[in-house]
Amino acid sequence: MAGKKKISSFHVTTIMILSILAVVTIFPFYYVFIVSFSSLEAISSHVPYLFPYVFDPEGYKMVFSEPRFLSSFLNSVFVTVAGTVINMLLSVFGAYALSKKRLAGRKVILSMILFTMLFSGGLIPYYLVVSGLHLSNTIWAMIIPSAINTFYLIIMKNYFSSLSPSLEEAAKIDGANDIQILFRVMLPISLPFIATFVLFYSVERWNEWWNALLFINDSSLQPLQIYMRNLLVNYNNQMSQQAMLILGDKRSANFQAVQMASIVVSTVPILCIYPFVQRHFVKGVMVGSVKE
Repeated sequence: MAGKKKISSFHVTTIMILSILAVVTIFPFYYVFIVSFSSLEAISSHVPYLFPYVFDPEGYKMVFSEPRFLSSFLNSVFVTVAGTVINMLLSVFGAYALSKKRLAGRKVILSMILFTMLFSGGLIPYYLVVSGLHLSNTIWAMIIPSAINTFYLIIMKNYFSSLSPSLEEAAKIDGANDIQILFRVMLPISLPFIATFVLFYSVERWNEWWNALLFINDSSLQPLQIYMRNLLVNYNNQMSQQAMLILGDKRSANFQAVQMASIVVSTVPILCIYPFVQRHFVKGVMVGSVKE
């Protein structure tokens, strides 16, 4: 019988430190969730509020009954879906083209792209350009100005450059052109890599608020993040006046519960993407490719 493996003090210390970090990381999410179902009385009588003493869904009822929440939620869904599609199309096309050394002016184009990573015109020129394109107060102001992330484009370009030239040569022998090679050869073997950037772009688009704050004045076009920001501002203003928000049926809802419920509802959709993308992170990016 083999002897038991000895656990060193280093492993014990590492496990303890990682456990503490896990608790510190998870606790804010746990607190937001339990407070979203709390009542003002429960929070006032239990300080700190560490356990779900009551189950009060009034916060969620108010969130879903607010017309601006639904419109802002749908706006964020549209920005996330349309924006991610545009991001991926332009990034993949640009990266694949720049990965080809035969591209005329390739070094100049790469230098210009890298320049934008180091320098920018500033906020005022950026605002004037977007306004000059007549994108102000349109939902496209949250999509078009950030159509490509330069850092992601460079990573994709380096990835396509690392793929075996035999893949392209074999496809050309079969009569495929560059577009067919990209969609029928390169992308199918790059699904784990592509899925990772779909997730990155989706999270960025879902959390979009800066362009909306600058260019969107119409409340019907504002995304969910701006709605949540306004909710936080209103909460801070009302805390000095009242601790409760009176609903139409004369019942009261803890405004902090409304605030936390909005956070939960806005977080769940983007979390639903992770189970479909996470499995690709552990796969090799060259599955099914030609091996030299």
